[in-house]
Amino acid sequence: MAHDLCDNAIEGLKQLLSEKSDLEAVAYTKIKQLTLDLEADSAKEVIPIEKIKNGFTHFKTEKYDKNPDLFGELSKGQSPKFMVFSCSDSRVCPSHILDFQPGEAFMVRNIASMVPPYDKTKYSGVGAAIEYAVLHLKVEYILVIGHSCCGGIKGLMSIPDDGTTSSDFIEDWVKICSTAKSKVQAEFKDLNFAEQCTKCEMEAVNVSLGNLLSYPFVKAAVMNKTLSLKGGYYDFVKCSFDTWSLDYGVSPSLTVK
Repeated sequence: MAHDLCDNAIEGLKQLLSEKSDLEAVAYTKIKQLTLDLEADSAKEVIPIEKIKNGFTHFKTEKYDKNPDLFGELSKGQSPKFMVFSCSDSRVCPSHILDFQPGEAFMVRNIASMVPPYDKTKYSGVGAAIEYAVLHLKVEYILVIGHSCCGGIKGLMSIPDDGTTSSDFIEDWVKICSTAKSKVQAEFKDLNFAEQCTKCEMEAVNVSLGNLLSYPFVKAAVMNKTLSLKGGYYDFVKCSFDTWSLDYGVSPSLTVK
């Protein structure tokens, strides 16, 4: 988009130069130089490593150097109140949309924000993160965030019923929330595919919340009221964020309206 705006500006300046032949020499020279500068900027390529370096420099000068007390405390350890499951999607970074500061949230990001059921062999990586957050960091809330236009959920809804697969990893992963797909297809069969995907984006969060209770230490903490499970849904098209709770004894398969 920025590239298009730059191109439009260049074309506008060129048109001005061609139509205003009576411009004073000084004005003509300035407009000509501005046109050349814009063309040079438009031709520049974004260098990934420079983006990384510049990003860190901005963080250091605007965040780290301006808040030494915070980072001094964080060097001694962490005590976040939140554990957050969020999608790997580049459009839905929790630190940006919920303004989490360093030290406030212990995060796990994966395809479609899914929490698999307790399985010490198949999902040990996720299990280790949950165990560390609950037993060692003593987080008070686990928040699972679904979001609009989720490619992982679209992939789940697109899996053929005949069991054929075209993916090494993705399809097997998103099937974690296959019960959400079945529920949506049964209850919202009159909706079109896109609308069903939206329903499934929210219902999959409920499945993940239910799966969290399959971890013994999570269930124990919820029963002892030291841990609360929360669902969230971020619609980045409308810029809205909805939340709901799951307490022990309440069915994880909440109604998606």
